[in-house]
Amino acid sequence: MERMADLIARQAQDGRLDWIGLRPARLAVPVAVEAVEVTAAGLSGDHARPGPRAVTLLQAEHLVVIGAFLGRGPVAPGVLRRNLVVAGLNLSALRGRRLAVGSAVLRVTGPCAPCSRMEAALGPGGYSALRGHGGWCAEVLLPGRIARGDAVRPLSEEGGDVVAQDDFQRVEAEDHDQRRQVEPPHRR
Repeated sequence: MERMADLIARQAQDGRLDWIGLRPARLAVPVAVEAVEVTAAGLSGDHARPGPRAVTLLQAEHLVVIGAFLGRGPVAPGVLRRNLVVAGLNLSALRGRRLAVGSAVLRVTGPCAPCSRMEAALGPGGYSALRGHGGWCAEVLLPGRIARGDAVRPLSEEGGDVVAQDDFQRVEAEDHDQRRQVEPPHRR
Protein backbone atom coordinates (compact mmCIF):
# COMPACT_ATOMS: atom_id res chain seq x y z
CA MET A 1 0.00 0.00 0.00
CA GLU A 2 1.31 3.45 -0.89
CA ARG A 3 1.87 6.19 1.65
CA MET A 4 -0.58 9.10 1.60
CA ALA A 5 2.29 11.56 1.04
CA ASP A 6 3.29 9.68 -2.12
CA LEU A 7 -0.27 9.72 -3.44
CA ILE A 8 -0.64 13.45 -2.77
CA ALA A 9 2.70 14.25 -4.41
CA ARG A 10 1.84 12.48 -7.68
CA GLN A 11 0.25 14.52 -10.47
CA ALA A 12 -1.24 12.99 -13.62
CA GLN A 13 0.31 15.63 -15.88
CA ASP A 14 2.04 18.99 -16.00
CA GLY A 15 -0.16 22.05 -16.10
CA ARG A 16 -0.15 24.98 -18.52
CA LEU A 17 -0.02 28.72 -17.87
CA ASP A 18 -3.15 30.08 -19.59
CA TRP A 19 -3.25 33.71 -18.43
CA ILE A 20 -0.97 36.30 -16.81
CA GLY A 21 -2.37 39.44 -15.19
CA LEU A 22 -0.60 42.42 -13.66
CA ARG A 23 -2.24 44.81 -11.21
CA PRO A 24 -0.22 48.03 -11.60
CA ALA A 25 -1.76 49.58 -8.45
CA ARG A 26 -3.75 48.30 -5.48
CA LEU A 27 -7.25 48.75 -6.93
CA ALA A 28 -6.27 48.96 -10.61
CA VAL A 29 -7.89 46.71 -13.19
CA PRO A 30 -5.54 43.81 -14.03
CA VAL A 31 -3.78 44.01 -17.38
CA ALA A 32 -3.30 40.77 -19.33
CA VAL A 33 0.21 40.22 -20.69
CA GLU A 34 1.80 37.48 -22.80
CA ALA A 35 5.03 37.26 -20.79
CA VAL A 36 6.65 38.84 -17.73
CA GLU A 37 9.76 38.74 -15.57
CA VAL A 38 9.32 37.18 -12.14
CA THR A 39 11.43 38.96 -9.51
CA ALA A 40 11.92 38.20 -5.83
CA ALA A 41 9.08 40.69 -5.17
CA GLY A 42 6.63 39.01 -7.58
CA LEU A 43 5.71 39.81 -11.17
CA SER A 44 7.47 42.82 -12.66
CA GLY A 45 4.89 45.60 -12.99
CA ASP A 46 2.52 44.13 -10.38
CA HIS A 47 1.88 45.95 -7.10
CA ALA A 48 2.38 42.86 -4.89
CA ARG A 49 5.11 42.72 -2.28
CA PRO A 50 7.70 40.02 -1.60
CA GLY A 51 6.88 37.14 0.69
CA PRO A 52 4.37 34.29 0.82
CA ARG A 53 1.76 36.26 -1.19
CA ALA A 54 4.03 37.67 -3.92
CA VAL A 55 2.18 35.83 -6.73
CA THR A 56 -1.41 34.60 -6.83
CA LEU A 57 -2.62 31.61 -8.85
CA LEU A 58 -6.03 30.40 -9.90
CA GLN A 59 -7.07 27.12 -11.43
CA ALA A 60 -8.52 27.62 -14.95
CA GLU A 61 -11.10 24.91 -14.35
CA HIS A 62 -12.55 26.99 -11.50
CA LEU A 63 -13.53 29.82 -13.87
CA VAL A 64 -16.34 27.58 -15.14
CA VAL A 65 -17.34 26.51 -11.62
CA ILE A 66 -17.52 30.09 -10.33
CA GLY A 67 -19.59 31.10 -13.36
CA ALA A 68 -21.95 28.16 -12.77
CA PHE A 69 -22.45 29.23 -9.15
CA LEU A 70 -23.45 32.64 -10.49
CA GLY A 71 -25.80 31.19 -13.12
CA ARG A 72 -23.70 32.17 -16.12
CA GLY A 73 -20.74 31.07 -18.23
CA PRO A 74 -17.06 31.09 -17.27
CA VAL A 75 -15.79 34.16 -15.44
CA ALA A 76 -13.07 36.26 -17.11
CA PRO A 77 -9.76 35.78 -15.25
CA GLY A 78 -9.05 39.50 -14.81
CA VAL A 79 -12.20 40.01 -12.77
CA LEU A 80 -10.83 37.72 -10.03
CA ARG A 81 -7.59 39.74 -9.69
CA ARG A 82 -5.19 36.79 -9.56
CA ASN A 83 -1.83 36.90 -11.36
CA LEU A 84 -1.66 33.48 -13.00
CA VAL A 85 -4.33 31.13 -14.32
CA VAL A 86 -3.11 27.53 -14.54
CA ALA A 87 -4.91 24.71 -16.39
CA GLY A 88 -4.50 20.96 -15.98
CA LEU A 89 -3.17 20.81 -12.40
CA ASN A 90 -5.01 20.53 -9.12
CA LEU A 91 -3.42 23.46 -7.29
CA SER A 92 -5.07 22.36 -4.03
CA ALA A 93 -2.85 19.27 -4.05
CA LEU A 94 0.27 21.41 -4.37
CA ARG A 95 0.20 23.39 -1.14
CA GLY A 96 3.75 23.68 0.14
CA ARG A 97 5.21 22.38 -3.13
CA ARG A 98 7.55 24.05 -5.59
CA LEU A 99 6.36 24.74 -9.14
CA ALA A 100 8.55 25.42 -12.16
CA VAL A 101 6.85 27.97 -14.42
CA GLY A 102 8.96 29.04 -17.38
CA SER A 103 12.41 29.67 -15.90
CA ALA A 104 10.98 30.73 -12.50
CA VAL A 105 10.31 28.59 -9.44
CA LEU A 106 7.45 29.36 -7.04
CA ARG A 107 6.31 27.72 -3.81
CA VAL A 108 2.57 27.46 -3.17
CA THR A 109 2.17 28.89 0.35
CA GLY A 110 -1.57 28.84 1.06
CA PRO A 111 -5.08 29.72 -0.05
CA CYS A 112 -5.97 33.14 -1.39
CA ALA A 113 -9.32 33.94 0.19
CA PRO A 114 -11.76 36.13 -1.76
CA CYS A 115 -12.20 39.72 -0.64
CA SER A 116 -15.40 41.73 -0.31
CA ARG A 117 -14.71 43.45 -3.67
CA MET A 118 -15.74 40.22 -5.40
CA GLU A 119 -19.38 40.92 -4.57
CA ALA A 120 -19.18 44.19 -6.53
CA ALA A 121 -17.08 42.65 -9.31
CA LEU A 122 -19.24 39.56 -9.86
CA GLY A 123 -22.63 40.73 -8.61
CA PRO A 124 -24.86 39.27 -5.90
CA GLY A 125 -23.42 36.01 -4.60
CA GLY A 126 -19.96 36.71 -6.04
CA TYR A 127 -18.18 36.42 -2.72
CA SER A 128 -19.91 33.12 -1.91
CA ALA A 129 -19.22 31.74 -5.40
CA LEU A 130 -15.50 32.26 -4.85
CA ARG A 131 -15.31 30.60 -1.43
CA GLY A 132 -13.13 27.55 -1.83
CA HIS A 133 -12.21 28.65 -5.37
CA GLY A 134 -10.29 31.86 -4.64
CA GLY A 135 -6.94 30.49 -5.71
CA TRP A 136 -3.55 30.16 -4.08
CA CYS A 137 -0.68 32.39 -2.99
CA ALA A 138 2.94 31.67 -3.81
CA GLU A 139 6.36 32.98 -2.95
CA VAL A 140 9.17 33.37 -5.48
CA LEU A 141 12.08 30.98 -4.89
CA LEU A 142 13.88 31.59 -8.18
CA PRO A 143 13.29 34.63 -10.40
CA GLY A 144 12.90 34.04 -14.12
CA ARG A 145 10.71 34.69 -17.13
CA ILE A 146 7.24 33.22 -17.66
CA ALA A 147 4.97 33.28 -20.71
CA ARG A 148 1.48 32.16 -21.64
CA GLY A 149 1.60 28.52 -22.71
CA ASP A 150 4.54 27.64 -20.43
CA ALA A 151 4.41 24.28 -18.70
CA VAL A 152 3.70 24.38 -14.96
CA ARG A 153 5.58 21.48 -13.40
CA PRO A 154 5.48 20.38 -9.77
CA LEU A 155 9.04 19.75 -8.59
CA SER A 156 10.11 16.75 -6.54
CA GLU A 157 9.97 16.75 -2.76
CA GLU A 158 13.75 16.42 -2.65
CA GLY A 159 15.41 19.66 -1.67
CA GLY A 160 12.91 20.73 0.96
CA ASP A 161 9.69 21.27 -0.95
CA VAL A 162 7.51 21.45 2.13
CA VAL A 163 6.98 24.91 3.62
CA ALA A 164 7.61 25.14 7.35
CA GLN A 165 4.51 24.72 9.51
CA ASP A 166 4.87 28.24 10.96
CA ASP A 167 4.67 29.68 7.42
CA PHE A 168 1.35 27.85 6.90
CA GLN A 169 0.04 29.07 10.24
CA ARG A 170 0.97 32.68 9.41
CA VAL A 171 -0.77 32.52 6.01
CA GLU A 172 -3.84 30.82 7.53
CA ALA A 173 -4.03 33.49 10.27
CA GLU A 174 -3.91 36.23 7.62
CA ASP A 175 -6.68 34.48 5.66
CA HIS A 176 -8.77 34.16 8.84
CA ASP A 177 -8.30 37.89 9.61
CA GLN A 178 -9.29 38.77 6.04
CA ARG A 179 -12.47 36.66 6.28
CA ARG A 180 -13.43 38.23 9.63
CA GLN A 181 -13.45 41.65 7.95
CA VAL A 182 -16.00 40.44 5.39
CA GLU A 183 -18.25 38.08 7.34
CA PRO A 184 -21.11 39.60 9.35
CA PRO A 185 -20.69 39.52 13.16
CA HIS A 186 -23.37 36.86 13.65
CA ARG A 187 -21.37 34.46 11.40
CA ARG A 188 -18.08 34.83 13.28
